[in-house]
Amino acid sequence: MHGGLTVVRRDGKRLRVRLVQACCSQPNDYGIQKKRGKMPKTKALAAASSNTTNEPARKRAKPAVRSASAVSRRLRQIEDKRSAILGAALGLFSRFGLHGTSIDQVAARADVSKSNLLYYFANKEELYVNVLRDLLALWLEPLRGFSAEQDPSEAIGDYIRRKLVVSRDRPDASRLFCLEMIQGAPLLRDELDRELRTLVEKKSEVIKAWVEAGKLAPVDPHHLIFALWAVTQHYADFGVQVQALSGHTLDDAAFFEQTVQNIQRIVLQGITPR
Repeated sequence: MHGGLTVVRRDGKRLRVRLVQACCSQPNDYGIQKKRGKMPKTKALAAASSNTTNEPARKRAKPAVRSASAVSRRLRQIEDKRSAILGAALGLFSRFGLHGTSIDQVAARADVSKSNLLYYFANKEELYVNVLRDLLALWLEPLRGFSAEQDPSEAIGDYIRRKLVVSRDRPDASRLFCLEMIQGAPLLRDELDRELRTLVEKKSEVIKAWVEAGKLAPVDPHHLIFALWAVTQHYADFGVQVQALSGHTLDDAAFFEQTVQNIQRIVLQGITPR
């Protein structure tokens, strides 16, 4: 029949199916136009995958790449924040010790949140050890300059001045180190047995070479180093006593120079060959 299709169902009834051209798109094997429907999920996914693969590279999302200046700026910010935390911790630890200082106090003094502080240092003990390591490096730096090629009077005289500068500018660092030593160095013992011992033994060999060359009077290197530490750090560790008895501190420029010259004279006259 033109314009229609007769379909025989299983129950024997006949049905006429009218072909509607307007809603059809593609003919099947029987010439019947089928309406467009939704694409099956599997085909849709395949098409989407194909489109993504074939999409021009310029249209794809690219990972953000930081410039060298941005990375450098970020690293400086991290180091500045870390230094601020260490500085705040040093001031508190040198006054109240490890057990008398809380993480909250350090965070408040450094002007950071507690969670931000704990991002840099896992706990108070780790923060304390990092403070000690930093000040140990500062404290030992003047000693690293000793070499056998130097004139001993100049080298030791310069060492005395540099140690007094540390006592003047960083008295809190000297006091904290002293406090840790008095308590038996429970958290710094490993550092003392490694870095400090290695450096002292190395510089002791330099002093021995000076003595053997006749540039210094016979003196035990360890006792000389201990004496230099004691006399220079006294002005930081016992600064209150120094001020009470002399009326001055190392912040007084004239008193600072007087202190340097007197200690140099006392030490060098005692170890210079006669």
